[in-house]
Amino acid sequence: MLRAFTDRDASFEGVFYTAVLTTGIFCRPTCSARKPRPENVEFYATSRDALLAGYRPCRRCRPLRPAGESPEWLQPVIDAVDQRPTRRWRDADLKALGVDPTRVRRWFQQNHGMTFHAYSRARRLGSAMGRIQEGRQVSRTAFETGYESLSGFGEALKQLAGSAPTAVDAAIVTVTRIPTPLGPLVAGVTDGAIVLLEYADRRMLPTQFKRLSRALRCVFVPGEHPLLTELASQLEAYFAGRRAEFDLPLRTSGTDFQERVWAALREIPAGTTQSYGDVARTIGQPTAVRAVARANGDNRIAILIPCHRVIGSDGKLTGYGGGLWRKKRLLEIEAAAVQTELV
Repeated sequence: MLRAFTDRDASFEGVFYTAVLTTGIFCRPTCSARKPRPENVEFYATSRDALLAGYRPCRRCRPLRPAGESPEWLQPVIDAVDQRPTRRWRDADLKALGVDPTRVRRWFQQNHGMTFHAYSRARRLGSAMGRIQEGRQVSRTAFETGYESLSGFGEALKQLAGSAPTAVDAAIVTVTRIPTPLGPLVAGVTDGAIVLLEYADRRMLPTQFKRLSRALRCVFVPGEHPLLTELASQLEAYFAGRRAEFDLPLRTSGTDFQERVWAALREIPAGTTQSYGDVARTIGQPTAVRAVARANGDNRIAILIPCHRVIGSDGKLTGYGGGLWRKKRLLEIEAAAVQTELV
């Protein structure tokens, strides 16, 4: 934990909190404040434990907020883009909102892997694609969404969708990041169903995007959607221990075998676990244990399709793309929620 704290290792978000004896504050593992001497550091499993020990939350890394949440200074920018997604945003516009363009660019690079201007262009293109698919005229859409020429709009849309604007028929997957105590999740919805829910730091995330793009013939654009809002609300209740199950529409788009495995996973009650062998027997293929494990790892909708409830035949936690520490924590959260319901 000391090494992770010293290295500011983001993969340990949600695993522990670091308290500093000399200052009386506690921080996330990734806090950018100057690191204290090792003998002045204590570790706590939860923020509650640190608070009960008399420490106060750090004002810089804000450990009481869900990991991945936008900082307060950036919120005016996020709100402005949400209100005017078709605007061509420039550095001067950011300065007018009272924020430093360099700081904004650095934050988007670190948290989204793209610049703010790339983010705003994606929002603008997503809005344009939606209008075209509703039957709006291409030339009118181009100018309504801030493009100065039809050729420039066509090239931008072709790069995103892989086709000319007159033939765009790809589905639009609206994506966003949802902060949680275990780190941010990347969520995607289309056609009134959730198609993606993955940990932002999962190495397989780019592969999942490619597979989903092929399966749905879709493009991904950042934005808002009522279903994403409801998903965030249900996840908040889940992590707070107020619910253990979800009632949200899902679209999985897998092979027949994968679909049967994922359906079996959704039948595992919260607060319980099954082995890969149990799942194989449930789908009527008792010898397909390894194939079940692969399908489990290919699940693109974490938590809602509870692949974390599958363990080894010896009862040990194995094989979770989000990390075994997250798997352990999810099972603990669900066990506590189920116990609360029983009481």
